[in-house]
Amino acid sequence: MINVQGLSKHFTVRERGSLFAIKTKSRSVTAVDNVSFTARDGEVTGLLGPNGAGKTTTLRMLSTLLTPDAGQAQIDGADLARERAVVRQRLGVLGDAKGLYWRLTARENITYFGRLQGMSDTDAKRRADALIDELGLRDLSDRPTQGFSQGERMKVAIARALVHNPQTVLLDEPTNGLDIMSTRSMRELIRGLRAQGKCVLFSSHIMQEVAALCDRVVIINKGRAVFSGTPQEVLAATGLDSLEDAFVKLIGSEEGLFE
Repeated sequence: MINVQGLSKHFTVRERGSLFAIKTKSRSVTAVDNVSFTARDGEVTGLLGPNGAGKTTTLRMLSTLLTPDAGQAQIDGADLARERAVVRQRLGVLGDAKGLYWRLTARENITYFGRLQGMSDTDAKRRADALIDELGLRDLSDRPTQGFSQGERMKVAIARALVHNPQTVLLDEPTNGLDIMSTRSMRELIRGLRAQGKCVLFSSHIMQEVAALCDRVVIINKGRAVFSGTPQEVLAATGLDSLEDAFVKLIGSEEGLFE
């Protein structure tokens, strides 16, 4: 379970005044502004918003890659600020950078991350074998990952995130760049995680993903959470029968509806 309360993050941006200016000036940019929501076990929660809304920054804070400037969060009861090492052990993270170690095989990539999570070599190899079978990687398992297709790389990356059997899983646009068949496979994997009672939080701006997968949605615009609830509640709040139309209405009339 993820419980987020008032999470905020600001960045300092330096700008040159003109082409010939020597001095630079700085300004503060708010990427995430007082965001609160809950993602429950046994559910898929979608973190939705247009590009630049603050979705990736939110996920990076929850995964301990960034330190929040304000607010609190708990991952399965572990405090994000005080128990960062515990949070990392309880999370499986598929970030927006899907990079693998190219010279390692798929099996070696997965096993290595199991060892980083404190698993024994025997347990890491056993778990890697199980994930290789589950994700249909058997024919690729002992090949170096250099030259893998986008879908094949994504499968190895998700196996790497799940190798230590985390209760909570963060996925940053997991179907980005995938073909139709790989997208279907990813959706089935996410449904399988939900069936296992996992807490799944994934970011997206694709309404088809939301309709197909989400039990709850958190809509973010300009760093603010403008709505949190079920897809049915989104439709009820806007009086529309299309999630895409409802999404556009909410992010387009944020101040009028949610002051």
